Amino acid sequence: MPGGRLTQQERQQIALGLADGLAYAEIARRLDRPTSTVTREVMRNGGPTAYRADLAHRATEHRAHRRRQATPRGAEVAPQAHGRDAEAVRAYEETLTTVFMQSGMPKMMARVMSCLTISDPGSLTAADLVRRLTVSPASVSKAVAFLESQGMVRRERDERRRERYVVDDDIMYEAMMASARSTAEVAETARQGVGVLGSGTPAATRLENMARFLDFVSESIVRAADQARAVLHTRPETGRRDTDG
Repeated sequence: MPGGRLTQQERQQIALGLADGLAYAEIARRLDRPTSTVTREVMRNGGPTAYRADLAHRATEHRAHRRRQATPRGAEVAPQAHGRDAEAVRAYEETLTTVFMQSGMPKMMARVMSCLTISDPGSLTAADLVRRLTVSPASVSKAVAFLESQGMVRRERDERRRERYVVDDDIMYEAMMASARSTAEVAETARQGVGVLGSGTPAATRLENMARFLDFVSESIVRAADQARAVLHTRPETGRRDTDG
């Protein structure tokens, strides 16, 4: 697959594909690009209904110009642990942020979550996040408060008594459990409406069926999360993917 930035012609093809109602995967196949590249491009430039190739191209050039201005000379490529490619890491972080946003997470919360997730220790201080994301401490504080309320981040103190924000091995389990609780709450609220609207009426029947459906989904999430929790603490077998292929 070709690398590098999207060209203006490729952006025009993306716009035409969206206008024709094509899925991101099909547009990406026609461009011989990863689906994540097309998804990220569209989501950061207005979404599928407002994407315009010319505006997207100018916005990308503007962002690149701002990054060059903000980066001190000689520090264009930050050192990366484990021999990682700095540009590839940056691009992946943007992709992960886009996926989090598509799941309904606000942009700043998604950026903080991505930054924490791809850090090797899985924990960063507020100062770390401010520096890495180039945002204000208030933005970080607000994002962390939201993520903590969703069970996706926890706080702890390090040996220097600094507050650190942590994404640990159980984070996906806690997120699923929070989702199950939220779903169960919607189910209970729907069930309360049955008595208000009158059992047997069309609206009450709709709410009753909604409650039954959501009860089932919530219980299924809890069961599946409990059964799969051990996976989060299992180290993948080195080379397994290569040998299976």
